[in-house]
Amino acid sequence: MNKSVLFGAMTVASLAAGAAAAGTLEDVQARGKLNCGVTTGLVGFAAPDANGEWKGFDVAVCRAVAAAVLGDGNAVEFVPTTGKTRFTALASGEIDMLARNTTWTLSRDVDLKFTFVGVNYYDGQGFMAPKELGVSSAKDLDGATVCIQTGTTTELNLADFFRANNISYEPVPIETNAEAQQQYLAGACDVFTTDASGLAATRATFENPQDHVLLSEIVSKEPLGPLVRHGDNEWGDIVRWTLNALITAEELGVTSANIAEMSASAGGNPEINRLLGTEGTLGEMLGLSATWAKDAIAVSGNYGEVFEQNIGESTPIGLARGLNAQWTDGGLIYSPPFR
Repeated sequence: MNKSVLFGAMTVASLAAGAAAAGTLEDVQARGKLNCGVTTGLVGFAAPDANGEWKGFDVAVCRAVAAAVLGDGNAVEFVPTTGKTRFTALASGEIDMLARNTTWTLSRDVDLKFTFVGVNYYDGQGFMAPKELGVSSAKDLDGATVCIQTGTTTELNLADFFRANNISYEPVPIETNAEAQQQYLAGACDVFTTDASGLAATRATFENPQDHVLLSEIVSKEPLGPLVRHGDNEWGDIVRWTLNALITAEELGVTSANIAEMSASAGGNPEINRLLGTEGTLGEMLGLSATWAKDAIAVSGNYGEVFEQNIGESTPIGLARGLNAQWTDGGLIYSPPFR
C-alpha cells in the first residue's frame, strides 16, 4: 500500500472514531431527519425523479430507517456521494448511514472502521459492450478501453481479471455513473464495467438499450448493503434490524396492503405480532416505539415489494430475483428471527 493510500485509510478511520463518539440515534432524533448517503444517481437504486424526489431500491432502505426512528419515511436528507467521497462522508458524520450499492469487504469493515449491517442485494461484476463490437466474452477484450469508476472494488477486480487471463486493457477512469454513461455512449471506451445490477440499470436509460449487451461473465462477488460507523452498536442494531424487518415481512406475508389489518387483528402468527409490535418489547430493546418495524414496512412495503417496484422484472431494469430470492425460494435473502 502506498503512503497516500495508507494516509487516506488512517484519515477515514480516525474520522469514524471521532464521529462515533456521539450517539447517532440521539443525533437523528434531535435533528428530526436522517442524513442518508446515496449514489449520485443510478436509476432503480437511487435517483431523483422529475419532481426531484429520490426513488429507488437503496432509497427505500433510507426511508424505512427514517420511519423506524422518526415515524416519517420522508424525514430524510439524501446526500449524493461518489465512489471516492462516500466513506469520508460517513466517517466524518456528514451522513448517519450509507445506502449506496456498496460492497462489503474485509478492508472496509476492518481498516476503514465501518459496520455492514446486512446485504440487500447479492451482485457480481459484469461487462457491457455495444452489440456492434461483436464480443460475447470478457476474455475477448484484449487491448480494450474500459470505463471504470475510481475508488471501487470494481477497479481492483478489473485488474485481477485481466491479469489472471493474461490480457491487457486501458482504463478510462470516471467518478460517477452519469459520467460513465456519457463516456461509454460517446465511444470514449469500448466497454463499461460495474456491478451487473448497475449495468442493467444504466442500459435501461439508453435510447436504444437493445444495441448493448451484457457479457456472460460475472467476475466477482459483490454483496451490497447499508453500512454505519464502528463504535455505535446501538445505531448499527437499528439499521440492521430495519433491513431485517423488510426481509422478514416478505417471508411472513406482511405487505403494504395488509399491514394495517394484520396489526389490528393481533392474532395468528406470534412472530408477526412481535414484528408489528402488538406483543413483546422488541421496539423498547432498540430504544424505539413499539411500531418501529410496522412504520418501516408501511413506507414502501416489504423487501419483495421494494425489489419489484424499483428493479424487478416488470420494470425497465428487468432484474430477476435470482440470488436475491427469499431463502424459502432457494435464494440468499434470510433474516434472523424476530424474538
